[in-house]
Amino acid sequence: QVQLVESGGGLVQPGGSLRLSCAAPRTIFSGYDMGWYRQAPGKQRELVAGITAGGSTNYVDSVKGRFTISRDNAQNTVYLQMNSLKPEDTAVYYCNAHWFSIQYWGQGTQVTVSA
Repeated sequence: QVQLVESGGGLVQPGGSLRLSCAAPRTIFSGYDMGWYRQAPGKQRELVAGITAGGSTNYVDSVKGRFTISRDNAQNTVYLQMNSLKPEDTAVYYCNAHWFSIQYWGQGTQVTVSA
């Protein structure tokens, strides 16, 4: 069973920053596209940011200019740097690894933006 291990969530005030990390097994990391999704209460899970195995990135419009996704292939880790956080960013954030139809998910980490 492939495990993606997330860390870095928490409570932060509006305007603050957090960095999420997701560690993946070395056997899959280098060849897989990686992404961060989020799901707020009562809403569907949405893709926040993605990064291909080759390093190309994409973002949902609502986080462009505020969030940055990156990957460290030596550490088998993908990061999501979140700046200028807003209350509407509050959600459970999930790490995803996929290769064609094969997908793996992390357990999720809560991010709460509140004064």
